[in-house]
Amino acid sequence: MISRIVHLSMATLISAAIGISPISVMAADPAPAPAAAPAATPAQAPVDKDAEKAANKKANKQKKAEKKAKKKSKKKAKPAATEAAAQ
Repeated sequence: MISRIVHLSMATLISAAIGISPISVMAADPAPAPAAAPAATPAQAPVDKDAEKAANKKANKQKKAEKKAKKKSKKKAKPAATEAAAQ
């Protein structure tokens, strides 16, 4: 029972440290980033994300189709191989 409490407390401490670390990094940053440059980038990002998402989806469908075809060809090859071995 004690070990569970120890594990839970360690996990809590680690997750809290990970959560706080970006704040400490921002506080230590002496030069703030220019505001004008990041403002132009997000406008293009959604279009790119949508196009990228569609391309990934299409690629995944192709991969699945290829995988399925390969599996079917293997299934067809197995009975032929067993018949050849039997003769």
